[in-house]
Amino acid sequence: MVKGIDVHVHPPDAKGVSLTSSEETQRYFRAAAPPKSAEEMADLYAELDLFGVLLNIDAETATGRPPTPNDYYAELVKRYPKQFIAFGGVDPHKGQAAIDETRRCAEVLGMRGLKLMPNMGRFYPNDEAFYPLWEAAEKLGLIVLIHTGTTGVGAGHPGGGGVRLGYSRPIPYIDDVAADFPGLRIIMAHPSWPWQEEQLAMLVHKPNVYMDLSGWSPKYFPKPVVQYANTQLRHKVLFGSDFPLIKPDHWMEAAKEAGFRDEVMPLMLKDNAAKLLGLVK
Repeated sequence: MVKGIDVHVHPPDAKGVSLTSSEETQRYFRAAAPPKSAEEMADLYAELDLFGVLLNIDAETATGRPPTPNDYYAELVKRYPKQFIAFGGVDPHKGQAAIDETRRCAEVLGMRGLKLMPNMGRFYPNDEAFYPLWEAAEKLGLIVLIHTGTTGVGAGHPGGGGVRLGYSRPIPYIDDVAADFPGLRIIMAHPSWPWQEEQLAMLVHKPNVYMDLSGWSPKYFPKPVVQYANTQLRHKVLFGSDFPLIKPDHWMEAAKEAGFRDEVMPLMLKDNAAKLLGLVK
């Protein structure tokens, strides 16, 4: 088994374009140069002895930008089966087309989940118009990873580039979905600043909800996140880097100094994700 499982990885697309390809994103995250290709990314994860979950995003309705096809992510998994699995991207605004794509992700492409970003996609997850999508994901056994809290997208632009942070608030928008679909496993992506207390309350209250710790260096984690990860939530926290925004080895090094207990580190870095993703029996 690998050293760790990074549940939040954004690969470069077929043209080598990455989340950190723009200068503004590199400045916001103080990010290093992104990988030039998926092959370079796969080599890095192999070198670090890490397994990763590749994430796609479809926010076409709100942004006007066509998404990278989910097939591309499935192909990467075929090329690098020892390093990656994938979650597909669907746009809830697309209605039945999103449901059909969800089914295709599971049954044809072999994906394990979906990735959603409400503040970029401009939707509230608890809008009942989207409940057929959550119902389909639940029936298919897919995990749904939902962005929470603030975002670097639009940061520094006038009006935040039009991005409304409130779409990604945990309560009530994600909590309602977790309550109405108790068989749907949900990962809340990132410490949900400025609503991390709501996120922690949900994790304590809802057995079907988890969180990944991506998008932040652990040295900046709010104290309650570390406190709860060490105690009540030790089986519900997952290592995620948000690569290439943060390199996974840098994240792991910072985690050693963040105050996590020795017995919690292997749970957070690997064991919890392995169980949730079905990578071990």
